[in-house]
Order: sequence, then C-alpha cells, then structure tokens
Amino acid sequence: MGLLTTQFQGNDGWRWLVAIGILVFAGLVLRILLRLAVRRLRAVAIKTPGRFDDLIVDLLEKTRFLFIFVVSMYAGSLVVDLPDVADQALRVVFVLALLIQAGYWGNAFVAFWIHRSVRRRLDDDAATATSLAALGFVAKLVLWTVVVLLMLDNLGINVSTLIATLGVGGIAIALAVQNILSDLFASLSIIVDRPFVIGDFIIVGEQMGNVEKIGLKTTRVRSLTGEQIIFSNSDLLSSRVRNYRRMYERRIAFSVGVTYQTSPDQLEEIPALIEEIVTSQQDVRFDRCHFKSLDDFALQIETVYYVLVSDYAAYMNIQQAINLALMRAFAERGIEFAYPTQSLFVQREPSE
Repeated sequence: MGLLTTQFQGNDGWRWLVAIGILVFAGLVLRILLRLAVRRLRAVAIKTPGRFDDLIVDLLEKTRFLFIFVVSMYAGSLVVDLPDVADQALRVVFVLALLIQAGYWGNAFVAFWIHRSVRRRLDDDAATATSLAALGFVAKLVLWTVVVLLMLDNLGINVSTLIATLGVGGIAIALAVQNILSDLFASLSIIVDRPFVIGDFIIVGEQMGNVEKIGLKTTRVRSLTGEQIIFSNSDLLSSRVRNYRRMYERRIAFSVGVTYQTSPDQLEEIPALIEEIVTSQQDVRFDRCHFKSLDDFALQIETVYYVLVSDYAAYMNIQQAINLALMRAFAERGIEFAYPTQSLFVQREPSE
C-alpha cells in the first residue's frame, strides 16, 4: 500500500498506475478495434459496387499508431494532476498529432479521388489522366503546407509574418509565371468541363486536326497534313473550338445546274428524281429539293439532306453515290448539266 499512496509530482502512486493502465489499455483496444474494422469493411467493400466504403477503408488504414498512442496518453493524463507546463505541452502534442493525422487522412482522400478518376479515364483519355495525377500532387502540396503552418502556429511561432512573406513571394512568382499559371488553370478547366478529349477532330480558327495530347500547359493537335500543331491551353479557352466528333448529324446542301434547254416538264421532274436518289441511301434523312434560281448560264436545283452519322468518309461515300446516280438518271432522260457558256448574237445592219 505504501507504493500506491506515495506522492509523486503531486499525485498518489495509484493515480499514476491508473494513468499507465489507461494508456496501455486504450492503445491496445483502439489498435485491435481499428484492425477489426478495416478487415470487416474490406470484406464488405469487395462485395459492394459503391466507392464510399472503399474510401472509409483507406482512411482507416492511414490512421497512424502515433496518433493512437498520443490519444491514449492524453486520456491517461486526465486522471492525474499535471503541472501547467506539462499539461500545456501535452495539449500541444495532442494537437500536433491530430494535425499530422488529419494530413494523412486528407492525403488519402486526395489519392483515392485521383486514383479513381485516373482509372476511369486512362483508357479513353490517357493525357487527361496524367494531368489529373499532376493536379493531385499540387493538391497534396497545398494540404501539407496548411498542416505545417497550423503546426507552427500551435507551437507558438508567429506565422503571420511567414504567411505575409509567402504571400509577397507568391505574388512575385505569380507575376513572373502568370502565363504558365494561366495555362495550368486552363488545363484544369479543360479537364473538368471536357470541351474536347483525345481523338476529337477540332477546328480552332484556321487550324484543324485530331487532338493527341492534353497537357498541363499545352494541347497538341495532329493536322490533316501531318504536322503537329501546339496550342497553349489559355488560347484554346479564349477561342471558338468546333468539335466535329460530337456532331450527331451533318447537314448537306448542294446545287445542280442544268442547261436552259431543259424543258419545264423535265425541271418539274428533277426534284422528285433527286429525292428518290437521296432517300435510297443509308443513314440519310431527306429535307427538301427545289428549283432554286435562274442563274447566268444554268437553272439551279438546290437539295438539302442530313447524314445521320458524323464520319466524314461516310458522308463522302454517300455524296459520291448520289452524284453517280444523278449522272446516270440525267443521261437516261436527256437532261444536260450546265457549264459556263456564252452565246454571241450577230445582227447584220442593212447596207445603205
């Protein structure tokens, strides 16, 4: 009983034994419960299609033993009376351990989100997946910067001056690399909004081609003539981009000119003939066909139809089939295509 009643730092010996018992018991119990929870949740996560349970498992696995030990030590310290200095130091240690653990949890959350996004986009858009991984690194860097600043603040270090210095330095750096930052944020906008992806055929101003890579600063397009065109991401966002891959149908308007020797009956027959030829093609929706105008050397017949697929080669095959069918049909009916001609009329004046 003498040991239990012995005073040490203002506390009986039994209080110190209880504090040590709480430290050991709480640490072991929390450790065992954590492992059991991870094991049970992982078994459930494998059987369920949802991703929330996977996130919970990842967060629990990132719980460090240091954090459990500090929590157990803090719980044990509640049964003893500590000097103000020791009590304050223990509180600071507890807050620091909590901040570090929060950093690990935040890091796990960012890694989980990046891994999930990259896995979904890796097959369809590998460059975007790479950009997401780079943005994940930036997010982790910002997270740990905030954690370190909070830790310094809890240690009694005045971080206002440090933050001000970092702010001034950040402004100077931002001004120096504003073009790079502009392209970086433009890349983030392209990733989130997805106006185009790898493989899309786009037209930007007078340049056109297939998108090959979407990077953090530039987007690379392979032109029809073979060379690679490099756009800065900020230029792309400030330009009008025409994305032909997302075109659901293509509107086609073409005109056929016939000679003025074509009779009115033949002209009246041509629109129905063209409609029959167009509707006989696959993946086509006929719109209209009219005798449009009387031009200088031709009678113009205008036709409008829609190709129901976006493939340019498919459209060209359809238009070629229509043109060949028109030539055969006009030849059978004796209708002549017009071409630029000029007639000269000579009038002889009577002699005096």
